[in-house]
Amino acid sequence: MDFRYDAKTADGQRIQGTLEAESEAAALRQLDERSLFPVAVVAEKERPASSGSLRVRSRDLGVFYGQLADLLGSGVPLLRAIQSITRANEGTRIAAVLREVHDEIAEGKSLTKALGDRPESFPLLHVAMIQAGERASFLEEVLESLSSFVDRLDELRAKVRGALIYPALLCVVGSAVMIAALVFFVPKFAPLLGDVEKPMPTVVIFTLSDVLRNHGLAVAAVAVVSIVALFSALRSPVGRRVFDTWKLRVPVVGAALRMVAISRFCRILGTMLQNGVPMQQPGSTLLAAQIDEAVESVRGGATLSAPLEAGGLFPPQVLAMITVAEESNQLQKVLVDIADKVERRTHRRVDQAVRLLEPLILCVVAIAIGFLALGLLLPIFTLAGSLGQ
Repeated sequence: MDFRYDAKTADGQRIQGTLEAESEAAALRQLDERSLFPVAVVAEKERPASSGSLRVRSRDLGVFYGQLADLLGSGVPLLRAIQSITRANEGTRIAAVLREVHDEIAEGKSLTKALGDRPESFPLLHVAMIQAGERASFLEEVLESLSSFVDRLDELRAKVRGALIYPALLCVVGSAVMIAALVFFVPKFAPLLGDVEKPMPTVVIFTLSDVLRNHGLAVAAVAVVSIVALFSALRSPVGRRVFDTWKLRVPVVGAALRMVAISRFCRILGTMLQNGVPMQQPGSTLLAAQIDEAVESVRGGATLSAPLEAGGLFPPQVLAMITVAEESNQLQKVLVDIADKVERRTHRRVDQAVRLLEPLILCVVAIAIGFLALGLLLPIFTLAGSLGQ
């Protein structure tokens, strides 16, 4: 339990703060051990944990780190700097989180502790880097590096997501057109073709139309349950591993995803090493097994490049640069340079994958619409032929 105290020193100086104790008596004993004379000791109420569970956008985190680095570099005290950033972002999620961070630092917590208590808002990797900066007294440099690091990852993520918007839109529009045609357009042909012999495409189309019109709610329920089950399976370690392995085997797209993962791995690990953070698993799902082996290899005194090469996912040119960097003791610098180079190649790979994906989706939509038209026109041609005879 936390207690807020108001006490005086032997020379009459007034001190306020908080301490953790099992009871009020234990808190008083702690003050006595510090040679403090208590004026008031009050148990603090539990803080609401709502803001601590807020997810903050990576873009906002990058801006916060950059602004905090600038203010600290200009000589502004930490509390005043956080207060200034909070006012500038009033009404946003990050402002609500920073307000509590400010209060906890004012009560005696370190910046690392205040941020680390909010893992949903501040990733553990960021907290580890800030902790290294606080301990080694180069917090401003770490925050600048972290701001650049977050911005680059966010830029890469936005590039990939932005490239997938148009293909996703094509899928949604094509599916909506097909469903609307089966529900509203196809039934109008049923009375006209009642006694005509129907070929296979027509039977399939009429069956799909009947299912959607008569059992639409059931179909929607099955679709929702299937999507929820799929996402649940993908969140499990086994399902995630299977899906990631399958993604790597997709032509063109798999190569682009692998380059994205390699770039992210190199940038995270390089930034960690540059800021004195001990080597750990830097969080790459696609390369998790190979990276785990690499981390254990380095901890055991071996090289980083050997287990990465054995995994078979890192390109030979990247492995060659890592090997030379290890030999010259410039691994942290070279990893960041590799990330810059791989990102440029990744942008080209993503553009190429999207250019191939768009016509592929258009072809699928065209085939579906063509099958629909064929199923409706074939019996009409059959009927016209019989009338002509």
